[in-house]
Amino acid sequence: MPLHRLTRITMGVPDVIATAAYYIDFGLLPAVDQRNRNVFNLSTVDGGEQLSITRSTRRRLVDLGVGVDDPDDLARVTSSLQGLGLEITRTPSSVEAVDPGTRVRVRVEIAARIESEPTPAPHYNTPGVITRKNERASSVQRQGKVRPRKLGHVVLGSTNQEASQHFFTEGIGFKVSDTVDGVAAFMRCSTDHHNILVQSAPTELLHHTSWQVDDVDEIGRGATAMLETDPDRHVWGLGRHAIGSNFFWYLKDPAGNFSEYYSDIDCIVDDALWKPGVWEGARALYDWGPPPPPSFLAPEDLAALMTGAHSE
Repeated sequence: MPLHRLTRITMGVPDVIATAAYYIDFGLLPAVDQRNRNVFNLSTVDGGEQLSITRSTRRRLVDLGVGVDDPDDLARVTSSLQGLGLEITRTPSSVEAVDPGTRVRVRVEIAARIESEPTPAPHYNTPGVITRKNERASSVQRQGKVRPRKLGHVVLGSTNQEASQHFFTEGIGFKVSDTVDGVAAFMRCSTDHHNILVQSAPTELLHHTSWQVDDVDEIGRGATAMLETDPDRHVWGLGRHAIGSNFFWYLKDPAGNFSEYYSDIDCIVDDALWKPGVWEGARALYDWGPPPPPSFLAPEDLAALMTGAHSE
């Protein structure tokens, strides 16, 4: 697959410092050089600097980066975007275009692939099979802060879902993993089940960002620490999605964006062996866990976002 990962995103928010403090609590690491107080850069363990936070009058996703291996990959994406009649910006190491449905600037750039130190498989005792003998579960002995390994996916609201799906698949080169008929498309630029989810919305918006941690215990540890600091951060979890199969827990940053800890997502390493499904009903949202709150389906600031949709 010529595309291989999300590289980084830029998130626009009214209060850069408060939002950056939230993501530091979440487990991202601040860049060493933070002399520009109007932009804050944060890193994951494996992906490097993957989040930039900048000032904006309304919360939104400003841009999103997608990694490719070499100039030939860039040339193919450039040709595809031009074939859609889109205005592009080309440099020797990148090509950019704006998705008309989400108004997010997408930058395809030459980038190194992520190399992750393998996480040791947990030992679970199950009926008839004792794999952890005479010892406590490793998770209860863990110390220190939970650190996200990488940015896994971004979920965007689009005023023209069909056009956005076409932009990401025919223009950039994403592949569709699953769909919610007429509502949303789960698309991948890596072996992860999805790196972008574009869903129909009355205005362009950033719904949530999702950050990979080692396992479900790290999800629980991370969310517990976040809620000990501020219980109002809780949104939805713990649960397991049906689409993508990943464990999840969602929290909310000061700007109103949701952020997700996730682990154990479906991985598609052979396209020929994966058949995209069309989902509907509650199963499209989750397999088990508490039901999603109304604010997850329709963010509380949706009316304000619609009012100021084209202010920037």
